[in-house]
Amino acid sequence: MRHSQYILAFFFTLILTTQARHHHHTKHKHSSHSNNNDNNTNNQSYPPSPSPSPSSGISMPPVAAPGGYDNEAPSPSPSDDDGSEIFNVRTFGAIGDGIADDTKSFKMAWDSACQSDSAINIVLVPRGFSFMVQSTIFTGPCQGGLVLKVDGTLMPPDGPESWPNNTSRRQWLVFYRINNMSLQGSGVIDGRGQNWWDLPCKPHKVGPNGTTLPGPCDSPVALRFFMSSNLSVQGLRIKNSPQFHFRFDGCKSVRVDSIFITSPALSPNTDGIHIENTNDVRIYNSVISNGDDCVSIGTGCYDVDIKNITCGPSHGISIGSLGNHNSRACVSNITVRESTIKGSDNGVRIKTWQGGSGSVSKVTFSKIHMESVRNPIIIDQFYCLSKDCSNKSSAVFVSDIVYSNIKGTYDIRHPPMRFACSDSVPCTNLTLSDIELLPAQGDLFNDPFCWNAYGNLETLTIPPVSCLIEGLPQSLPGNDLSRC
Repeated sequence: MRHSQYILAFFFTLILTTQARHHHHTKHKHSSHSNNNDNNTNNQSYPPSPSPSPSSGISMPPVAAPGGYDNEAPSPSPSDDDGSEIFNVRTFGAIGDGIADDTKSFKMAWDSACQSDSAINIVLVPRGFSFMVQSTIFTGPCQGGLVLKVDGTLMPPDGPESWPNNTSRRQWLVFYRINNMSLQGSGVIDGRGQNWWDLPCKPHKVGPNGTTLPGPCDSPVALRFFMSSNLSVQGLRIKNSPQFHFRFDGCKSVRVDSIFITSPALSPNTDGIHIENTNDVRIYNSVISNGDDCVSIGTGCYDVDIKNITCGPSHGISIGSLGNHNSRACVSNITVRESTIKGSDNGVRIKTWQGGSGSVSKVTFSKIHMESVRNPIIIDQFYCLSKDCSNKSSAVFVSDIVYSNIKGTYDIRHPPMRFACSDSVPCTNLTLSDIELLPAQGDLFNDPFCWNAYGNLETLTIPPVSCLIEGLPQSLPGNDLSRC
C-alpha cells in the first residue's frame, strides 16, 4: 500500500512540474507586431554540425523583468543533450514591443553565445515579438558554431529621421569575422525602407532638368557578412531593405537556400543578394522580387552556382557592374541555371564600364525561362549612369560565355538579345544553343543587336542571331589587360 502511495505522489509531482514548465514558456508573451502566423518550426541543418531537432525538448530560461540585468550578467540557458545551448534575447532583457531599443540585449546574447564552448550556440529571436535593433556589428570569431534563429520580427529604426547620428547609415546588421554561422528561422526581417527610398537624392526622385535633388543619400544595407566563412542562410523572409537586402564581402563557402526577398519594383538599389570578393557560393530555391538585381555579382567572385531562383519583378540576375573608375575586375566560373525571370528590366546580364580592365570568363546561363522580360540576354560594356560617359581604350575582357536552353517571351520595345561589346576589347567565345525568345505581344520579331561580338551558334535560334561574328578577332587583349 505504501509503495502505491509513493507512486501516486511521484506522478502528482510530475504533473505539477510539467504544468509549471508550460506556464514558464507562455506567461511573458506580449502582444505582437509581427505578421508571422506560421507555427512550423525550422529543422534545417547547420553545417557542418546538425542543428537541434524542434522536438529536442530544450527549455528556455526564465525571462527577467525589463531592466533586471543592470547589476548582473544573465546566465545562459542550460545545454541540451546534443551539445547545443540556447540564448533567448528575451532572457537578456529584450522587450520585443517594436518600440523599445533592444540593441544592448541582442549584443549581450550574441557575446554570450559567441564565448560559449558548446558545439552549437543558438541566439533565439522568439516568435510573437517584434524587436527594434540599431545599426550593430556582431563580431567573431566564436568558440563554437553559431545559429541566429529569427522566429519573430526584427527591424531597424524607422527611416533616416529615427536613425541615431552616431551610427553608420551605410549598414544595419553586420556579421564580421564569423566562421560556421547559420542565419535561419520562420520569422521576418523588415528593413522599413520606405522613408529611405523617399530621400530626394534617390534616382526615382527626379528634380529640375532630369537631375536628382541634393542632400544626404547614404542608405543602409540590411544584412552584411564581412570576411566570414562557412555561412548558411535559410528559410527566412526579408523585406523592404533601405538598400541591398544581403551583401557578402570577402567571404567564402556561402549557402543561401529557400529564402524570400520582397520589396517594391520601384525601390531604388534594393538588390536581393550582392556578392563581392566572395567564392564558393550556392544560391538555391529562393524567390526574389525587388527594385534592382535579384542577384548581383561583383568583382573578385568565382565558383558561384545559382539554381532554381524565381526572380522578378526586378532588374534580373547580373554580373557587374565591373570596372568602374578604371578599376580591375575579375569574375569567373559562374553558373545560373534552372531559374525563372519574369516581368523584369533584364534577364541575364553582364555589365561593365568603359576604362576598366580584367576579365569575366567561364560563365554559363542554362535552362532559364523568361516571362515578359525587356532584355532577356544582354552584355553591356558601355554601362553608364549618366549621359556624358566617354568611350575609352580599355575595357573588361568578356570571354567564354555560354547561353543554353533559354526560352520565353520578351518586351517588343527592346531586342531580345543585345551584345554591346567594347570597341577596343571585343567579346569572344560567346556560344548560343536552344534559344527561343518570342514577343510577349503581337507577331513582330525584333532582331538581336551585336557590336564587336564574336562567337558561334550551336543550334538555330529564335530569332536568328545573324549579327554574331564567327571565329575570333585578329587581335586579342594582351595579358596585361585580361590577366586576373
